[in-house]
Amino acid sequence: MKYQLGDTILILHSNEEGEVVEIINEKMVMVEVDGVRFPVYMDQIDFPYFKRFTEKQIVIPKKQKVYVDNLKKEDVNKKNKVSSGVWISFLPVFDKDVFDDDVVEKFKIYLSNQTAGTYHFSYDIKFKEIQDFELNNTVLPFNEFYLHDIPFEDMNDSPKFEFDFSLTPVDKKKAPHFETSFKIKAKQLFQKIEEMKFKNEPTFSFLLFDKYPDKMEEIVPEYHNTQGTFYNASRIKEKLEPARSVVDLHIEKLVDNWKGLTNFEILNIQLHEFEKYYHLAVVHRQPNLIIIHGVGTGKLRNEIHEILKTKKEVRTFANQYHSNFGFGATEIFFQY
Repeated sequence: MKYQLGDTILILHSNEEGEVVEIINEKMVMVEVDGVRFPVYMDQIDFPYFKRFTEKQIVIPKKQKVYVDNLKKEDVNKKNKVSSGVWISFLPVFDKDVFDDDVVEKFKIYLSNQTAGTYHFSYDIKFKEIQDFELNNTVLPFNEFYLHDIPFEDMNDSPKFEFDFSLTPVDKKKAPHFETSFKIKAKQLFQKIEEMKFKNEPTFSFLLFDKYPDKMEEIVPEYHNTQGTFYNASRIKEKLEPARSVVDLHIEKLVDNWKGLTNFEILNIQLHEFEKYYHLAVVHRQPNLIIIHGVGTGKLRNEIHEILKTKKEVRTFANQYHSNFGFGATEIFFQY
């Protein structure tokens, strides 16, 4: 092995000096330059001794007094970095098989923030819609954040990468949060690996968003009461009870004496409760809402799904396996 941990190296294409902080495999190392870590191939770096030896020595002139008025202004443009968005990056870690061929053993997953903003993020990954890993943290401007490793064989299980971003500090002109997700298919994965090898690059990436969205103009819904008159939600929002992120529609949770009720009466009570907390979620601008309807015959679930299809505030909804509710809940995602 040519390089060892702690070696000072020179990045050939940028002429910057850094330090080896991790040996990835026989061909790649992780280096750190000015506090930023990134992987490079060994043929893209060298020891800096020849450069130091051949560089002309700089003659430092005798110090002179410099007054505040004569200080040279900093050239800010030289330090400006180009913003290209926020990316999810995959670093394949290679190993040798029995035929001495290079094969991917695992992927190191990074969140790459190539913008001037600082973002708090919630991240989780699902395999076949079952949550496997979650993380909450902050990624700094023009920096990379290591998320976790994924074994190569797990990439065949339809991984879905989900993110929820928010600005730190909060900007009132920007959206309070931004959700995005990404799925990669096996064929697409192999194409990216081959393309990466051809270009002699250490990673491949996918864009999550190029620019954090502005706050959308608030549309205040109007509702009518039993007398048929309309009222504006913004005027009474402070008087409404808080919205819920999870609503349980099991009849024993809603009324005490339910055993004498007919199925029709039970269904009406459950749908009324659903409509109540649906409207509260919209007025309070919730991003999502979980409705627990149980499994049973599927009557309540089907009624709720038919109602959701008519709602313009609904971006999407899904009745999928949840670790807490099984298949007995539907999650609603709103758009405003």
